[in-house]
Amino acid sequence: MAESPFSILSESFGAAPDRYFSRLREQSPVHYEPSIDSYFLSRYRDVKRVLTDHEAFTTETLQTRAEPVMRGPVLAQMTGAEHTAKRKAVVRFFTGEALRHQVRAIRANAAELVAPFLTRGEMDLVNDFGKPLAVQVTLEVLGLDKRDWRRVSGWLDGVTEFITSVALTAERRRHCLERASALEGYLVPIIEERRRRPGEDLISALCAVEFDDVVMSNRDVTALITNVLVAAVEPADKTLGLLFRHLIEHPGQLAEVRRDPALLPAAIAETLRYTPPVQLIPRHAENEVVLAGTPIPAGATVFCMIGAANRDPDAFSAPDTFDIHRSDLGTARSFTAAAQHLSFGSGLHQCVGTAFARAEIETVAALLIPLLDQVRYSPGFRYRETGIYTRGPAALRLDFTASTKALAARP
Repeated sequence: MAESPFSILSESFGAAPDRYFSRLREQSPVHYEPSIDSYFLSRYRDVKRVLTDHEAFTTETLQTRAEPVMRGPVLAQMTGAEHTAKRKAVVRFFTGEALRHQVRAIRANAAELVAPFLTRGEMDLVNDFGKPLAVQVTLEVLGLDKRDWRRVSGWLDGVTEFITSVALTAERRRHCLERASALEGYLVPIIEERRRRPGEDLISALCAVEFDDVVMSNRDVTALITNVLVAAVEPADKTLGLLFRHLIEHPGQLAEVRRDPALLPAAIAETLRYTPPVQLIPRHAENEVVLAGTPIPAGATVFCMIGAANRDPDAFSAPDTFDIHRSDLGTARSFTAAAQHLSFGSGLHQCVGTAFARAEIETVAALLIPLLDQVRYSPGFRYRETGIYTRGPAALRLDFTASTKALAARP
């Protein structure tokens, strides 16, 4: 492997990762970062192999990357009967009639949250709307009080920072662990109450799950609740902001979606491919392996670069073009385990909240697109994204005219 001064941890990469994707795939498809002793894969075929070969590449890295703030093992660390039992309990609340009920709640929450901004004709779609909505609707699924969303969001920021930081200082590590401890302190009394008086919510269901004839401990339930919070909140608010960014910057495609709302799922699927909110997925190499001619030692941490893989010309035609009509994506399968893009992972540990994420983003976008007429960036606004592990708009300040026709049609 050729030596290179380039670093994925550099400010230049962090400012615009997509500028470096083709260079990485062509010149350094297995890129080594010595400061964190990790390997970064950028080609689609290599990333797909790592994500689907669960024996050669395990989720052992999550013991140090996630478990300290999750307060216990999460679904991605589990296999076999344990994984099946616990995943089934979670998935039941994100599919079928439960999901249809949640869609109604999502629509009601979104309408309530956007209402104060309609007369102003301006809002920050990310910070005024997307982030609070994502936390509030997830709290409702769990059976938690959505009025606690600000506190929970603050704690969750620490959890997410710990998991998604490629390099974390000792001070930030302490901060994140303190936030995780505060979230656990909030959840445990609620878990104990649901054990005594179960309801129809996800926390009550998790409290009743048995594995090897033993119910989960408070710590196990806390870990899965935190797992759901991170999985449901992080991708949703980022994807919504990214979707609007791309449609605003491609006004012809926005006009098509306005005329034909049936194109909205394709626009969301293309947003996920073009700018996935989760850019890196870590794995642990169980044995020495050779990828793209480069030996990776046993025990190494391997980061799958989802953004780079989704822009690989071997997987997608004209991959650096945002196109809601592309024929090689397959909208119908883009939210399933058969998805061509890798934005939800792949294989056994595909994101558990895929169906919920699709329903949430589709529901909210279907409400907002006809409602926000003549939507555009606010004067002076400069678009900026942050993050290399998860990535999305730092803000999205929009000006618009509230459509009187759409207002009248709202339930």
